[in-house]
Amino acid sequence: MNPLDSVPAVQDNGYAMSVTLHDVAPATQARCAALIAALERIAPLDFTLLVVPYYHGRTADAAFQQWLQSRLQRGDELVLHGLTHRDEGPAPRRWLERVRRQWYTDDEGEFASLDSTEATRRLKAGRRWFARRDWPLSGFVAPAWLLSEGTWHALLRQPFDYTCTRTSLFALPHGMADRPVRVLHARSIVYSTRAAWRRAVSRPWNALVAYEERRRGWMRFELHPSDFEYRAVREQALRLVADAVDEGREPLTLGSIAERLHESASIVS
Repeated sequence: MNPLDSVPAVQDNGYAMSVTLHDVAPATQARCAALIAALERIAPLDFTLLVVPYYHGRTADAAFQQWLQSRLQRGDELVLHGLTHRDEGPAPRRWLERVRRQWYTDDEGEFASLDSTEATRRLKAGRRWFARRDWPLSGFVAPAWLLSEGTWHALLRQPFDYTCTRTSLFALPHGMADRPVRVLHARSIVYSTRAAWRRAVSRPWNALVAYEERRRGWMRFELHPSDFEYRAVREQALRLVADAVDEGREPLTLGSIAERLHESASIVS
């Protein structure tokens, strides 16, 4: 259950787009860099990079950290994307929970079942990891966007400016009483590439989502390193991003969108 379910969504009247790259880690760096290079050939873009400090239990090497530092200097935003990106919570007890945590996300929904205490521990560890590198941190996005009720409660006690689900961005109060929680809805254009049938279904589905989401002020592209590996997926993703650029949409990071929500309850540029 999401404690923010009762918060009304704001109506956006801007004309923006965001390109977010998930699962950024040493093991995925080469594919991330290749995907970013392909996107930068379309237009100058500021990316939101969802960074996993200990991806599948592995530590970050110096080359990876230097690359992230260079991306930060170019204007990209770095966001905490879990701590390990592995679901290490209690085993699912219901079939729907099993589907969400094992079939939908292949046991990578790290925050899908955590209680508030464990979620707080992981969030604090991630914040310390960023702080040791003097990197700014305003956002947290859970792996696969799966947040337990305990994680939601933990987030509201942490100094994060925003979080996201698959369909919404939540601009959080960050301890400021005069700041309400604001919600902006937009469906993600996101691919599933683990199996051939998933890739085949993803393409027409995302074409439909992109067509419908053009009516909104904000279009969000949520890409993964594996998207670069499959030509049909890669080419469609690049084409949809190019279409959004050609429409005159302003490329923004998720942090910029959250800040504009706090300032004006819209994403007017």
